[in-house]
Order: sequence, then structure tokens, then C-alpha cells
Amino acid sequence: MHDCTGQFKRLATHCQPRFKRKRSSRRGLAGRDIIGTAQTGTGKTAAFVLPILHHLLTKPAQSRGTRALIITPTRELAEQILTTIRQLAQFTNLRSASVYGGVGMQPQERALRGGVEIIVACPGRLLDHIERGTARLDGVEFLVLDEADRMLDMGFLPSVTRILSHLPRTRQTMLFSATFAPELAQLAARHLRQPERIDVGLGVAAQTVAHALYPVPQQLKTPLLLKLLGQTDANSVLIFTRTKHRANRLAEQIERAGYTTTALHSNKSQNQRQAALDGFRSRKFQILVATDIAARGLDIATISHVVNYDIPDTADTYIHRIGRTGRAERDGDAVTLVTGEDTATIRDIERALGAKIERRTIEGFDYAAPVQLSNEMSRPAGMRQGQPQGRGIGGPARGGQSRFGQQGSSNRSQVGAASRRGPAPQRSSR
Repeated sequence: MHDCTGQFKRLATHCQPRFKRKRSSRRGLAGRDIIGTAQTGTGKTAAFVLPILHHLLTKPAQSRGTRALIITPTRELAEQILTTIRQLAQFTNLRSASVYGGVGMQPQERALRGGVEIIVACPGRLLDHIERGTARLDGVEFLVLDEADRMLDMGFLPSVTRILSHLPRTRQTMLFSATFAPELAQLAARHLRQPERIDVGLGVAAQTVAHALYPVPQQLKTPLLLKLLGQTDANSVLIFTRTKHRANRLAEQIERAGYTTTALHSNKSQNQRQAALDGFRSRKFQILVATDIAARGLDIATISHVVNYDIPDTADTYIHRIGRTGRAERDGDAVTLVTGEDTATIRDIERALGAKIERRTIEGFDYAAPVQLSNEMSRPAGMRQGQPQGRGIGGPARGGQSRFGQQGSSNRSQVGAASRRGPAPQRSSR
């Protein structure tokens, strides 16, 4: 691999997780087309960024203009990939830019006209630039289709096909997807050349995550959640809701309880979404309440807990959500608040995990109490606004209690053992 400085290699050490180790980067460096399927948190982004940088630094450009194109479904993922590129390429002269909707065209046009070797783009806005003539793709040597199944779900496949028609036929292509629908197989057959397929834990939850279910009546979810937060030695908590309205409302309730909290969903402007992510990543906010816009591609290694306030619709979505924690081989916890209406979905999730998930209750919590949110909104004991980072959200750990509402017990080893036996039956997310 090209070695601009010793610091380049040291920066690359963050991609040590299994996807890089499982031949992806080596095959990419060898110039092979690749279809990669992997569970989240396995180092996929670095697995394609490193071969791109190596290629651009060691092979002379055949023409002026963009040489590498990365297509991804969401703005958040585009910015995240761009950040990784700039971190790894900071000691080189390579230029990169992101292209997506929801923000003005002019800054993107200036960047593209100024010349960039790498573009990270969402399909719709990239087509706008192609039509305006500000994006030249006839010199692309390296193409990455990231989160291809998500692009399929979002209806981007026709746009992706149009973009590919503007690219030279001779290029290296890497396609990454958590699932592999027939439409993606057809796309790969048309646009990849004898690709090698690399699978890492397809459809299987990370073994570094412990799972727990908390049965609770729907009307008591918020009081129970606040009780859990008050008992938790956690530094960074991501909470998923089903709707944008509920994300806003729950974030406000948690904020009133004394926690630094922000919300993330598609009704937010790009600047608001980026501010929420930046604040959560820097720990300005202890808690991020989000819809499934954050279920994929959000790479914040310090997230200690994922809470499903609303259970996801499918087992695939559950695996993507809880994959936000336990990343880069760290331990994490996944907690789901469930009601009597969630039985079928729980069964699907347990089938995908290959193990039963432990059911838990909180001692001293009145599951028959009427809702009294005003009483539940009081600041938890021991909580101080702006407390030093590194202490738990609910204060210091209580007797080694590192799990939501339970001391020393988890089923990480049980689910992990099931994962090691091989993939469980999978459900399609479509």
C-alpha cells in the first residue's frame, strides 16, 4: 500500500474490524470487482476507502476530472464517508467533495468545477449536477455502491442506473449491501465484471451486543425509559422511535428530565441534522432520539446503548438499529421496550438472532400505575446539568451495574454463541 507518511498507516488502524481483515481490502487493492455483504460495524467504509486512496496515489490519472465515485443513499452517510476519506488522505494532495440534496447547489458546483478526485454522492443531486454539466464522470476509474439495498428500498435504483450510463465501462466496482435482493443481483450482473463475493455475518447481529426486552404497557413506556436512564452507567445513548413526531416529543420529555438531548429525523434541515450528529458525536448531547434515518451508516464508536422505544417493523431493521452499538469490537447493549402487540415481531427477531432474548422488569417500578408524566419529568437523583463526561447518565455505576436495570446479567454470550453457529433464517425487509 502507498505510504505517504507513517501517520497514514497509523490512521488506517481504525479499520481493523473483520470486514477489512476478511480479504475485502486485499481484493480491492488487486483491482477485483467485489460484492460485499456484511453486518454493520465491521470496518466496511475503510475497506473501500483504503483501496481507492492506494489506487489514486499509485496509478497516474488517465484524464482530468473525477477518478473515484462513491454513491450512497443518505446525506448523513455521505458526510460520514467524506470524513473518513479526509482523515485517511490528510497527508496527500487528493481532493474530495460530497454531493447531496437539502443544501444549496452553488458550494457543490464550486467544489466540482475546482476539480476533485473523489466524489461522495446521493443519486438525486448527482444527477442534477450531471445534467448541469458540473459533474464529469467520464474519467471515473473506481466506483463504490454503498448500502445498495437501502438505495433499492428508497427507490433510487433507476437513478443509479442512469448514473452508471455516464461512467466508462472499464473501471473497478465495489458493491456493498446488507441484503441481496434479485434486483441487486441483476444490477451486479450488468455492471460488475466477474465479481468476488465476500460475506461477513450476513443478517446476523454483532456478537458484541447484549440484548434485553422490557415488557411494559404502551402508556408507561416513557416513565420506564426514564427509570432505566436513571439506573444506567452509560455515556452515549441512541433511542429509536417509529415516527418523527414521537421523536420530537420524546426528546423534549427527556430534555425536561435533565439530560442533554437532541432529535434526528427527515423533517430536520440538513444543517439541523448535521448539528445533531456532531453534538452527539462530541458528547454535547448525551442522548439522540431518532427515527430509522439513523439505523444505517451512523458510525459513532462510543454509543454504549441502543434503545428501541418502538420495536422495529422487521428483524432486519432490528439488526441494523442495534448495530449502532457494539461497533469496532466494543461491547454494547440493545434494549427494546415491548407491548403485548409486539409478540410476532419479537418471534421474528429471536429467530434471526438464533436465541431467545431475556425478558426483564425493573424492581420497584409500578407497572399498574396511571401515567403521571409531570412526576416522572423530575431530574434523576445524582444528575447534574453539564456533568463531566465519562460519568454515567444516571451518575456513577452502582455496584458494577453496567446493564439497563440489571446487575451483571446479560445474554451476550448466548446470542453470540448462536451467531457463531452461522446465520439464522432471514426475513426480507421489503
